[in-house]
Amino acid sequence: MADTSKRILVVDDEPMNINLLVELLKPDYRLLVAKSGPQALQRVQGEVLPDLILLDVMMPEMDGYEVCRQLKSHPRTQHIPVIFVTAMSADEDETKGFQLGAVDYVTKPISPSVVRARVRTHLELREARQILENQNVVLEEKVKERTQELLKVQAVTIRAMASLAETRDNETGNHIRRTQYYVKALADYLSQQPKFAGELTPETIELLFKSAPLHDIGKVGIPDHILLKPGRLTEDEFAIMKLHAVYGRDAILAAEQELGEDKPSSFLRFAREIAYGHHEKWDGSGYPQGLAREAIPISARLMAVADVYDALISKRVYKAPFSHEEACRLICEGRGSHFDPDMVDAFVTLQETFREIAAKYTDGD
Repeated sequence: MADTSKRILVVDDEPMNINLLVELLKPDYRLLVAKSGPQALQRVQGEVLPDLILLDVMMPEMDGYEVCRQLKSHPRTQHIPVIFVTAMSADEDETKGFQLGAVDYVTKPISPSVVRARVRTHLELREARQILENQNVVLEEKVKERTQELLKVQAVTIRAMASLAETRDNETGNHIRRTQYYVKALADYLSQQPKFAGELTPETIELLFKSAPLHDIGKVGIPDHILLKPGRLTEDEFAIMKLHAVYGRDAILAAEQELGEDKPSSFLRFAREIAYGHHEKWDGSGYPQGLAREAIPISARLMAVADVYDALISKRVYKAPFSHEEACRLICEGRGSHFDPDMVDAFVTLQETFREIAAKYTDGD
């Protein structure tokens, strides 16, 4: 079906050929004319582009092949369908036209019915392609919107779970926020090293940052007389306190199952790893599993440094806060025993960043 809103550019140096095509197509389409290659390229500089170009090959100054090559080399014009209309009927001529990006090749003398059919077909194909492209753009926007919604749900879920630990632990304060930023600083730094670049992607670091507040979520399961005891714990009490790593893992796993996210790609997987593994030690002497070295998830190794540093510089009922310098010394002493050596090396480089984070989110604010 013809569409008088469609614009067709006819390019030919012979007036007779131009007149023939114009008379053939003007009842159905809006026609533009160019009598040379340079004039054709000038015509497509206007604000409104043609929807299709009928292009002769043999022209002085610039042949149709060169015109087509230039059209296809510019993003603004490369999607305009080009149909060669020429007396050159050799296979190699036709092949060259298609190689340059033409959508069709009509030989002279033309058949009016063939020209009409091919023009109509390629205009319809172009319109269908544009509709599909527009639908893809709309779909991409919907996917982006949905992704943002999911990210918000993830953040809210994690914050809601973390708030449980905050309400029960009288030592939390800004500890949760500080450890978030410690972990992110370490992860950002280590991501620049080949050893960790593949695992510490920007997406992973963002999830680690969101997940860090859940490292002590298991404390909700510890009895008050132990969790809130104003002094050091007995051996039996400490054995119960250590169960918070298991309780944390189980709580997060239950949340994953409720959300239908209990799989390796779950957005809570790092929270689960951190809650369960941040008390493991590099030499295998930690708890609850006694894991050692790389068997400890990298998320838990990062949190181990962040959590211990913050515990050292923070006031507790059973101890005064250590200075930043003393905390750094103790972290370094734990290199290769308590902590992953790579994590400690990164911490040493970033120790002033840690000091700044601690000052920014001090419990006194």
